[in-house]
Amino acid sequence: MNIMRMEAFLRACATLLLLTTACLIRFNRQTSLIFPSYSRTATFRDLNALYVLVFIDIAAAGYNLIQLVLRGLLSSHLKPNMNGSYKHLAWVSFLFDQAVVYMIFAANSAGLTASLFAVTGEHHLFWMKLCNKFNRFCTQIGGALLCGYAAFFLMAMVSSLTGYGLFRHYSPKNYLVLK
Repeated sequence: MNIMRMEAFLRACATLLLLTTACLIRFNRQTSLIFPSYSRTATFRDLNALYVLVFIDIAAAGYNLIQLVLRGLLSSHLKPNMNGSYKHLAWVSFLFDQAVVYMIFAANSAGLTASLFAVTGEHHLFWMKLCNKFNRFCTQIGGALLCGYAAFFLMAMVSSLTGYGLFRHYSPKNYLVLK
C-alpha cells in the first residue's frame, strides 16, 4: 500500500470518527426527574467544552473531506515529480494537518476535563455530581470522547505521513524513499 493510499484511508477513518463523535455528543440528551415535580434535561449545551468540541470536530471532518477531494483531483490530473513545484502545497497541507491535530487534542482534552467534573463534582465550588442522575448521558459522552481520541491518533499518523511527504522533497540523495 503506497503512502498516498494509506493517508487517504487514515483520513477517511478519522473523518468517520470525528463525525461519530460530533453526532454522539450533539444528539445525546437525557431527561431525569430531580424532584417529584421538577425534571431536568441534560444536553451537550450544559458544558461549554462539549459545545465547542462538536464544532471543532465538524470543522476537522470538513477539512479532511476537502483534503481527500483535492488530493484525489490533484493525483488524478497532475503527476508532480520529486523536484516539482508542489513544495508549497506540501507545506500548507503539513501546517494545516498539524493545526487540526492540535485543535482536536485540545478540544477533546477540554471535553474530558469538563466531563470529569460532571462525574466527580467539586465540593469546594458546590458542583454536584451529575452522572448519578444522568447515567446514560454520561456513558454516551464517554464513548464519544473515546472516538474523539481515536480520531486524534489517526490524525497524528496522517500528520506524520504529510510530514514525510514534505521533507522527502529536501532529501539530498533520496535516502528517504520508501517502496
